[in-house]
Amino acid sequence: MNEPYGSSARDLDLNLFRVLLAVADTGSVTGAAAKLYLTQPAISAALGRLKIALGAPVVAPHGRGIVLTERGAQIVAEVRPLLDGIVRLALAPPRFDPKTSERVVRLGMADASDEWLLPPLLRLLAREAPRMRLVCVPIQFRTVAEALATRRIELAVTVADDLPRTIARRPLFRGKFAVLFDPRFVRLGARPTERAYLAQQHVIVSYNGDLRGTVEDNMGRERDVRCSVASFGSVGAIVDGSHLVATIPGIVARQIVKQRPHLRMAPLPLPHVAGGMDLMWPIALEADDAGRFVRDSLLEVARELGGGSALPRA
Repeated sequence: MNEPYGSSARDLDLNLFRVLLAVADTGSVTGAAAKLYLTQPAISAALGRLKIALGAPVVAPHGRGIVLTERGAQIVAEVRPLLDGIVRLALAPPRFDPKTSERVVRLGMADASDEWLLPPLLRLLAREAPRMRLVCVPIQFRTVAEALATRRIELAVTVADDLPRTIARRPLFRGKFAVLFDPRFVRLGARPTERAYLAQQHVIVSYNGDLRGTVEDNMGRERDVRCSVASFGSVGAIVDGSHLVATIPGIVARQIVKQRPHLRMAPLPLPHVAGGMDLMWPIALEADDAGRFVRDSLLEVARELGGGSALPRA
């Protein structure tokens, strides 16, 4: 490929022009060296390289200092605003435009949350940020801190206990547990009693891989647990057509009933506090415009869904 300005263009370096501007401002090699924190021989060598590249001298001796030649003065006048513009561009904060951004954001999501949170989030992004992309990975309370700290993910939607100070969090959903059942096989009614609830056979979600859930560990009740699974994703199919009931976060129960309208949900007839699912991100990414945009989008989706909760085990 032909070079439009000849082989001498390969010898040009923006730093050479910075040296020339410093010489023009100070009127001497010594002054330019002090301004740029370089040695005097380095300044002289740069001026020599510029002379070779341009095919003409840019400075000339004048008394104890140097002055610009006509060619040098012309270059200084034309190059100074260009270099100033480059510096301003480099130091300006990055501009983020969701309409054109092609940023890929890595999002960690708790069990089953992708089924009800991800679809409305993707619809929002399709409208507001059509070229942004998400990489969603499963996450839970035991692994979220490490995943955020190592930047395996940039955002997380899950529950967590204590987190390091390097991680920020904001409540995303709040709500109580609900009882999910198939009324064709289970007689519980719209507001079951504690006795009727405990008389049923139960399926629970346990990340510990045992037969104990939040009812046993946090509410002090023992249930007839017939099955323990590791994911909320299978609960709807298990309850459908069976005598088993599930105690799950209300927002998860609502989504299952939407998909299986013949199932029913009822309030858990045991005293318990509302649980929650949080939005988390590394504090180091607080100023990241793309991350903030996705965080705000998640909060907007949460408001549209009306809130809810997710707890580790049910």
